[in-house]
Amino acid sequence: MIELIIFLVLMTLGYLVGQYAEKRHYESIIKREQKLKNLPTIASRFPPPGKRLDQQLVMGSTVISIDYFKRFIATLRNLFGGRVTSYESLLDRARRESLLRMKEQANELGAEYVFNVKYETASISKGRNNTIGSVEVLAYGTALLRPSEAP
Repeated sequence: MIELIIFLVLMTLGYLVGQYAEKRHYESIIKREQKLKNLPTIASRFPPPGKRLDQQLVMGSTVISIDYFKRFIATLRNLFGGRVTSYESLLDRARRESLLRMKEQANELGAEYVFNVKYETASISKGRNNTIGSVEVLAYGTALLRPSEAP
């Protein structure tokens, strides 16, 4: 009986702390996205027509770990099938954070655009039974620098 109580307390604590941390991270992401909304990022391999500016590689990397509660829910989903929404939010936060870090680097360089934007995703930490523990998302692209601010 005591084991069940400990398990439930840990699950509840994992859920509450995880939700709080995720909510704060999303708030930070939304605020920073608003600040950088005027720096366009496009997936096209080629710069916008008529733009002959200096170019530089920019990137942003993020590593995010899954919390205990979400790992438990994902394990249940693996048993019964269906969308693993706990991992979806984990990857969404990692992608958005990586894109923001890339845009922040481009903004510091004085970029006008970032084109040829790509993502790389990797599971970098395995938990028990090879379950995902942490994921890394790398966003990279080519920044078009304004001529007066090119390094």
